[in-house]
Amino acid sequence: MNSLYGPKALEAKLKNSDRMELFATLSNDAAKKDRDAIKKHALANGMSYLKDESGTNIDVQIFDMSQCQYMDVDFCSVSFRESEENTKPVLIVMDYAFGEQAYETMDELLKPYKDENGKLHLMNMKSINIMGKAGILEGDKGDIMVPDAHVFEGTADNYPFKNKLTKKDLKTDGINVVAGSMVTVLGTSLQNKDLLQFFYSSSWRVIGLEMEGAHYQKAIQAASRVRRSINKKINVRYAYYASDNPLKTGHTLASGGLGLTGVKPVYVITEKILEQIMENSVAPEISTEL
Repeated sequence: MNSLYGPKALEAKLKNSDRMELFATLSNDAAKKDRDAIKKHALANGMSYLKDESGTNIDVQIFDMSQCQYMDVDFCSVSFRESEENTKPVLIVMDYAFGEQAYETMDELLKPYKDENGKLHLMNMKSINIMGKAGILEGDKGDIMVPDAHVFEGTADNYPFKNKLTKKDLKTDGINVVAGSMVTVLGTSLQNKDLLQFFYSSSWRVIGLEMEGAHYQKAIQAASRVRRSINKKINVRYAYYASDNPLKTGHTLASGGLGLTGVKPVYVITEKILEQIMENSVAPEISTEL
């Protein structure tokens, strides 16, 4: 919401402020007026907000990108701005799941649906994009991890995939980017340095740990490769920003939060994902055939 609507809603302030510095202030109590201005502008220009009523604690935003104004959005190309409205995508943005909840939510999202006449429709998904925070084993807080596989700890389940995001895509001043496998753990409190050191230094090539990746990818591969309810060549993007390094003293979750360190990687990942979604809608990489 901030990346798409913030530049217009806060246009006057951005003339005299750095964009990242201004966005960093949005989480402060004193910035409520700015947050409200962005949300009001977003709701009037293509965004809908679905408050969770199911007990999952996962709220949803839906963006009709044909209704957004893009003149002040730096990562939006001219070709996307000038493209036909009916070619612009709809974005469904889901809040963070927790652990195995990720499988259930993604599995439900990707299922076919029936219209009022009982006709079954397959979901016309173009891409699935996962961003989150994770523990890093090869870097520091605020770094970015780009995985090419999820290793499900304690099982024989491994999920390699082609990540449409690369180190080069996310490399920017002041942020280190690493690539490799991620291990999906059952819980952060169940880990110890010896186990994590094994994953890091062995041929598993693990660069970080989190709790949802394997569950998301399991649902995606089931829908695309087995159930065929979405395109089998669907674009997938994963990127994580580092909240801690459990192998380093003073860099663990117990040592404190990210603070403003997390602002830049969050927006770098978000805006690169949005940029690629826009590029692909102008020149699609995959067909809609299943």
